[in-house]
Amino acid sequence: MCRSLEHLPISCLERAKELKARFGSFLLKQELNIMGHSQKPDKLTLDDRQKWSFHELLAHKEGLCAFTTFLSSEYSEENIAFYLACEDYRNTKSSSKLCVKARKIYEEFICSDAPREVNLDHETRSITLKNMEQSTLSCFNLAQSKIYTLMEKDCYPRFLKSAIYQELITQHVG
Repeated sequence: MCRSLEHLPISCLERAKELKARFGSFLLKQELNIMGHSQKPDKLTLDDRQKWSFHELLAHKEGLCAFTTFLSSEYSEENIAFYLACEDYRNTKSSSKLCVKARKIYEEFICSDAPREVNLDHETRSITLKNMEQSTLSCFNLAQSKIYTLMEKDCYPRFLKSAIYQELITQHVG
C-alpha cells in the first residue's frame, strides 16, 4: 500500500523538491530556445551576475533559468510562466491569434480555479477580463505588471539569498 508523504523523511522530500526544480529548469531552457526569449549572451562574467537588476536577470537565459528553478523550488513557478506567456502574447504578429492566446492565458492563469492561478486582486482580474473583449496587445499589461512587481519585491530578494543564486554567480569560476 502507498503511504502518504508525511511518513517520508524530510531529507527525501527536500531532495524530491530539488529534483523537481532542476528538472523544471531543463524544460524551461528548451521552452526559451523555442520562444527565442533572450538575445543576450548565455555566458556572463561573475561581475555581471553579481550586479544584475531584476530586469537584467529576466533578460538573460542563464538568469531566467536560475530564477525559474528557484520559483519552482518555492512552488510558485506560475508567476514566471504567466509573465513569459504575456511576453509571448505581446510579441504575437497575427491579430487572428490574439483572441485564442488571450483566452488560453486567462483560463490557465487568471480565472478562478485556473490550474496555474496567479495571485491577482479582484479588480485586476475584472479589468483584464474587460480588456480581453478587444484582445489588444496590451490587454494583459496591468496583470503582468502586478505579477512582475510581486516577483521583484517578494521573490527576487529571497532568490538573491538562495543557494541557487550562489551557484549561479560562482558558475564557471576557476
